[in-house]
Amino acid sequence: MAEATRILLDESRIPHNWYNIVADLPVPPPPFLNPATSRPVGPDDLASLFPAELIAQEAGAERYVPIPPGVRDVYRLWRPTPLIRARRLERALGTPARIYYKYEGGSPSGSHKPNTAVAQAYYNAREGVGRLVTETGAGQWGSALAFACAQYDLECEVWMVRASYDQKPGRRSLMRLYGATVHASPSAATASGAAVLAGDPGSPGSLGIAISEAVEAAAADPGARYALGSVLNHVLLHQTVIGEEAIEQMAAFGETPDMIVGCAGGGSNFAGLVFPFLREKLAGRMSPVIRAVEPEACPSLTRGTYAYDFGDAAGLTPLMKMHTLGHGFVPDPIHAGGLRYHGMSPLLSHLYELGMFDAVAKGQRECFAAGRRFAGTEGIVPAPEPTHALAEVISEALRCRETGEEKVLLTALCGHGHFDLSAYDGHLSGEMEDFPLPQERIDAALAALPAP
Repeated sequence: MAEATRILLDESRIPHNWYNIVADLPVPPPPFLNPATSRPVGPDDLASLFPAELIAQEAGAERYVPIPPGVRDVYRLWRPTPLIRARRLERALGTPARIYYKYEGGSPSGSHKPNTAVAQAYYNAREGVGRLVTETGAGQWGSALAFACAQYDLECEVWMVRASYDQKPGRRSLMRLYGATVHASPSAATASGAAVLAGDPGSPGSLGIAISEAVEAAAADPGARYALGSVLNHVLLHQTVIGEEAIEQMAAFGETPDMIVGCAGGGSNFAGLVFPFLREKLAGRMSPVIRAVEPEACPSLTRGTYAYDFGDAAGLTPLMKMHTLGHGFVPDPIHAGGLRYHGMSPLLSHLYELGMFDAVAKGQRECFAAGRRFAGTEGIVPAPEPTHALAEVISEALRCRETGEEKVLLTALCGHGHFDLSAYDGHLSGEMEDFPLPQERIDAALAALPAP
């Protein structure tokens, strides 16, 4: 089996439980705070946004949460996803390292996002909600939620960051194909969006702004709820099906990873892969190096401040302690739209403070070069987001070539790049630019941090 390239798939191998890492942490994560009182938020504070079961998962500390049969039934459309050894990439690099990738691009919407979108739509439908409202950066999350809403007969409304709305027309078409209504954000349809446009009519938007618009729209409709594609604990929880499957699949290969690498924006893909492996590491059953890779244009982990901040630009959300560039930060319009969030998941930020993983930042030219190299060897065009992880995997594999180390490297290829070919055109033409972030822009955004 260890000589095979991929593990055969069997729907009986779909996990029956999501894993909650909070149960195994030496120190619990800091609570969310009500900005008006500076006191921890309770279930009632979130009831206008989320159904009761998701609120319970957000605050829960149970190690395992059963996956409902109604969710597993939809998961069967694409899960389990394959774990593949990148032999052709290994040969092209001339490395003794063995490279594996967990491929999430075969889902209906083409990324890992349906793992939580389906769960969120299921719980909302079960509670009688008729409409879900959300934001999306690159469009991966918006198309996943649109697909999930179609499975449970829910309406779906999406605010899409303007930069991605313009760069990725295929993504907004896919959302509409699934039945969603899509707005470019900032928009004139909400007070928060209109305020941004009044100050900057040409604003490229940001996830923080789009979140404000979606939260505002959801709060104004008693029959609607808000859905989020990353950052929050229950979202990261649902993504752990990735790592749970990968642990079993790596064992079938007869391998244990020496290094696990994932891209990180809000943190759902990274957490989904690494949390189950962190469980094993905390129990002393393995000891991989774990590394997050973020864009240098939006480096919340590597250059942000660990502080309480709003999750959105307008200050409509609770305060969350996280690595942040400031809720008013508007990143440059890099093509990795899913990595353009001003903050990192509070739970991942807590783990980072505990020293459970490290982080690096990369420019998009290096990342797209890695994506091109991967496509030319393995045949899959990666989405811009996972090219960040691939760039670091390639760097590590080349280091292994120099040292002769036979390391086992694992990453999650969280989506395909079929809707991102115009971005690859920019790389191929040599017109693509990096956006190293000036410190004064970070300082200016951090100056507006709220006082908890």
